[in-house]
This record gives sequence, C-alpha cells and structure tokens, in this order.
Amino acid sequence: MAFRLKLVPDNTSYNFFRWQWLTFGISAVAMVASVVLILTMGLNFGIDFKGGTTIRTESPTAFEVGDYRQALNELNLGDVSITEVFDPSFGTTKHVAMIRIGTMDETGSVTPEQLNEIEAALQTVDPQVVFAAVESVGPKVSGELIKTAFYAVGAATIGILLYIWLRFEWQFALGGVVALVHDVLLTVGLFAAFQLRFDLTTIAALLTTLGYSVNDTVVVFDRLRENLVKYKTMPLIDVMNLTVNETLSRTIMTAVTTAIALTAMLIFGGDVVREFVIAMLWGVVVGCYSTIYVAKNIVLWLGVKRDWSKPDPKEKAPGEDIPAAFRDAP
Repeated sequence: MAFRLKLVPDNTSYNFFRWQWLTFGISAVAMVASVVLILTMGLNFGIDFKGGTTIRTESPTAFEVGDYRQALNELNLGDVSITEVFDPSFGTTKHVAMIRIGTMDETGSVTPEQLNEIEAALQTVDPQVVFAAVESVGPKVSGELIKTAFYAVGAATIGILLYIWLRFEWQFALGGVVALVHDVLLTVGLFAAFQLRFDLTTIAALLTTLGYSVNDTVVVFDRLRENLVKYKTMPLIDVMNLTVNETLSRTIMTAVTTAIALTAMLIFGGDVVREFVIAMLWGVVVGCYSTIYVAKNIVLWLGVKRDWSKPDPKEKAPGEDIPAAFRDAP
C-alpha cells in the first residue's frame, strides 16, 4: 500500500468564520499599521531606487565595520552606509561587506579615481580586501524605476480585478482585490519595520506574491461557485465553511511545499536573494490568510446573488451529502 502524506485530516469541519469580525479587524489594523510604518519610517531603498554606488567587498580575514567607516570618513564621500553580510555558506575564509555611497552628483556614481581612493583607504586597515562588484545608478534613472515599479504592481492588481470580475461576480472581484492590497501592504510594511533593502528584486517578489495569492483565491472561489449551485438553499456562511474545508488540504500542501523551497533558498541562496525570499515567504503566509479571512469575509458581507428562476428537482436539502462531522460542528 502506497504511503500518502496528509497534512490535513479528511473531512475537516473547522468553523473558519466563527470570529469573522475579529479576524477581519486584525487584518484592518495590520494594514493601517503598515501604512503608518511606511509613512513614518520609510523604505530602505536599494541602489536601484535611491541612486548612487554600491560596492561589495570580500576579504579572507575578519574585519571591523568601524575600521572601514573610519578609513572612509577621511575621503568626505557624504552619505556612506557599511554593513557586514553574514551567510552560512561563506565559511570562515570569506568575509563580505556592502558599502553604499549615496548620490554625489548628477551622474549618481563615484568616479574611477574615487573608487581607487576608496580601495586604497580600505586596504590600509585590511590589505587583502578586494572589490567583488560595483554597481552605480543615477538619480534620474532611479526615480523612473520607482514609478515604473509601482505602476507594474498597480497594473497587475487592476488586471486581476478585471479577470475575477469577468469570471465570477463583482463581489468576488472586490474581495479578491482587497485581499491583494492586504498582502502588498503587509509585505511592504514588513520591509519598512525591519528596514530591509527594497529594490527591484523586492518588486519582483511582490508581483510573484500577487500571482500566488490570486491563484489560491481563484481556486477557492471556483469551488465556492460550484457549491453555491450544488447547495442552493444552504446559508451562504455554511457554504463558505464547507468550501474552505474542502480546499484546506490543497491550500496547506501548496503553502508548505512552497515554503520549503523558499527556506532552502533563504539558507543557501546568499545575501543577494535574501530580501526576495523574505518577501516571498511572508507573501505565502499572508496570502493564505487573506484568501479566507479577507476575500471571503468581504464576499460573505456583501452577499452573492442566488437567483434561481426554476427549482431543480435534484436540489439537495440543506446539509445533505455533507460530512456528519461538519453538520454537527458548532
């Protein structure tokens, strides 16, 4: 007999909407808190959006960030940020630092002569340091990238709204889009709270999260539509509970397998993809939550038109063909 892994028991009967006001209230508070964090703390824009130069240094010997900073202070480079990069894959012979130098002129980059001065200054405290990568972005380009990035997120959200509206009803579309806005706000709020680097890879993660979240939402909505036809006289809240229980195994399995792959990337992928993976992992969590406790709550409150002009002789009575455990659930 083949072994089959089950993360969720068969015929579950959880009442997901018992605390619907509380769960939706938590989501609303989290969205408002995210907006406050974004407005007050701001985002730690990466070199893509801020403009300037990022230098990635590598050295076989350990170093002190304070020594690097003191060596560069004498060069009067302006806004300089130095952070040591930690990663389990580096080992004991690889020590990495990220040096970010803010925009200095209209070009937004340091000159080759300044790069040589920076390297020489760092070598006075660490003779074995080398520049592994140097990236420069001008302020005009970075400003255009910010606008284009947010236009992309907005266009994706509008496209998803139209798709769900055409496939289902406007209540489903509104619930789905509010859930997507919830996911984006909470993800951006997380980056503002912990001052994680926000760059083009983060935008890619946001767009990927939108796709993942809407896929989960559409799957549940599709099953809900089938059950609305199947159980025409059953109260809407009971149909929704039944639908979520029927799709729970698929939702959990998809989320867990995705999280396993992302966790492996977080551990072994290095610092280059760290922010991307964090955004994806958080997006998977809030995406699963918002499908049930945001999108479906809105559909439940708005109601769904169930106008059946002719009675179906095969119509099932309320509760018929539902697992006994679910019928008896409080």
